[in-house]
Amino acid sequence: MSGCLLTVEGIEGVGKTTNIKWICECLEKQGIPYVQSREPGGTALAEEIRQLLLTPRDESMSELTELLLVFSARAQHLHQLIQPALARGEWVVCDRFTDATYAYQGGGRGLDSTIIAALETLVQGELRPDLTLILDIEPAQGLARAYQRGAPDRFEQEAIGFFSRVRQAYLDRALISPERYLIVDAGKELVNVQQQIKTGLEQFCQRHAAAASPTGDLTHGD
Repeated sequence: MSGCLLTVEGIEGVGKTTNIKWICECLEKQGIPYVQSREPGGTALAEEIRQLLLTPRDESMSELTELLLVFSARAQHLHQLIQPALARGEWVVCDRFTDATYAYQGGGRGLDSTIIAALETLVQGELRPDLTLILDIEPAQGLARAYQRGAPDRFEQEAIGFFSRVRQAYLDRALISPERYLIVDAGKELVNVQQQIKTGLEQFCQRHAAAASPTGDLTHGD
């Protein structure tokens, strides 16, 4: 079995945490070894950088500082967790990855995508996700969900226009390499969202049989 990098993307409130947990339960049921992680974060050092990025503070953070912190955390995450897991033949299920950088720092902050692409190559080399799920939702609906979780972090404090740009950047990314992306309507009921994900994962496994069970069936229930 070969390793697989599966990333789950989307703006705040799309249900990434819930659906990643469900995906991992499906993999475990099928006997597929996996590691669950997140960005920014995933290692002790990268989690410290995460706190720098998410914690509101009096001193404003420049767009370039934010971008470099994101890639610093990613470099450590790749070195310490992602690349070793892939080398062992495991799946890595990651809550956000570089598509989030193009969406948030590119689309949201307005940074030039060529700068992001240069850092992507420097930090990742040729490594790209095998499959990316974009959980898509109207920003107003997603933010309403996110605000129910408690005090907003530094990103959640942004205006709705910021998240509209982030969402559009995600959708634009999916147009570039449609074979790598699955856009999921995350505004629907959870059972419908998970059916969309299940169908997409099974199609992916059929295309990459070495990374799936013999049946290619990732059904979680009976």
